[in-house]
Amino acid sequence: MLEMDADAFERLVIEELDLLPDDMVDGLDNVVFVVEDRPEDPAQDLFGLYEGWALTERDRYGMGELPDRITLYREPHLAACADEQALRHEVHTTLVHEIAHFYGIDDEKLHELGWA
Repeated sequence: MLEMDADAFERLVIEELDLLPDDMVDGLDNVVFVVEDRPEDPAQDLFGLYEGWALTERDRYGMGELPDRITLYREPHLAACADEQALRHEVHTTLVHEIAHFYGIDDEKLHELGWA
């Protein structure tokens, strides 16, 4: 298992987020990115989680809504990766996956597009 403290992991996530194409991140509205050690439920096998209203569901979205939230989980990423290069790849994949959910793109479409 790769070791990396929370601050270093958060910096890596920010670096990978900055490398994403502008057309992918420019449309993000009212979204926060959060890094946590692990999912609340230890039975969940997650690298990341999108919580909020996808753009395709925004007809139910109103004024004063809390920001949508994209969470990346540090420990599952570290457990799955042997080195920093693999970690960067996995973080990139997780960011793309969770951002796609913001746009209303489901897992099947992600695979069709070659993003997951």
